[in-house]
Amino acid sequence: MANVLPYPHVDSALRALAAQAEGFGRSATGGLHGPIYFVSSLADDGPGSLRDACRKKEPLWIVFEVSGTIQLGSYLNVSSYKTIDGRGQRIKLTGKGLRLKECEHVIICNLEFEGGRGPDVDGIQIKPNSKHIWIDRCSLRDYDDGLIDITRESTDITISRCHFAQHDKTMLIGADPTHVGDRCIRVTIHHCFFDGTRQRHPRVRFGKVHLYNNYIRNWGIYAVCASVESQVYSQCNIYEAGQKKIAFKYLSEKAADKEKAKSGCIMSEGDLFVTGTQAGLVTNDGEYCMFHPSEYYPTWTVEPPTDSLKQVLQHCTGWQCVPRPADQPRAAQ
Repeated sequence: MANVLPYPHVDSALRALAAQAEGFGRSATGGLHGPIYFVSSLADDGPGSLRDACRKKEPLWIVFEVSGTIQLGSYLNVSSYKTIDGRGQRIKLTGKGLRLKECEHVIICNLEFEGGRGPDVDGIQIKPNSKHIWIDRCSLRDYDDGLIDITRESTDITISRCHFAQHDKTMLIGADPTHVGDRCIRVTIHHCFFDGTRQRHPRVRFGKVHLYNNYIRNWGIYAVCASVESQVYSQCNIYEAGQKKIAFKYLSEKAADKEKAKSGCIMSEGDLFVTGTQAGLVTNDGEYCMFHPSEYYPTWTVEPPTDSLKQVLQHCTGWQCVPRPADQPRAAQ
């Protein structure tokens, strides 16, 4: 395969995943320094359940001994220093979703999220004040609100190789123009496949977002939306329109501590716009500043947006049928 996907070695050993994210979430260690918790029950709660593991305060590397669907009756709160590692099984979460609230160093890998019901029910809700988060190789579809929402001063987050489908409001970063503390938000989204989802790939307020090597096709309203003070660096993505041809949208809103409403800014570098897609870029008149990813991290795995990359992203995103790696003994500290 000519294409080079990032972090190719992380399935060689169980804990090799830790701190191997690219981008803003690259420091996420998850449960690296804790024991393994074996989820042996598909029940919503109780001994051996995912909820039981996630509420524990100590670091844990959570793996699954069973495959199947976990019907969540309420949000499942994830505490700090947890890895939820679905490799080796096929686990689907439904009913509600995961909530990452005031936590840090969380890795979520190789899970399916489908059919979340109720007002404000997201697949993965990250708020408030959570940081060092990595969401990798997850499949998300059909929730009543968002698939992934990142708000309320949550930052240093990477979302990679995920598959988003059958949904309207896909990903929201920064929920309200009154939450000016969201100026701290920094998110990297790379090698994801947005497969006919309607809008918000993502929609951003205030934050800095680096998008690279994603495939976004057949959106219903727009691909990416920059609102109040946001900075979106779009690099080597594939934008393939359906009926709605314009990829980028701008919405002006007034920050609570400003007099004038303003939108955000999108910088496009090396993006591929196909099937009649129009970028919809606006000229930067100097009023808007734009970050560059190299200000924050030295390297990332980016390649030209080719048909070959498009094929890879259709097959190598979302839940993957990969075996659970062995847990190699760690060297003495």
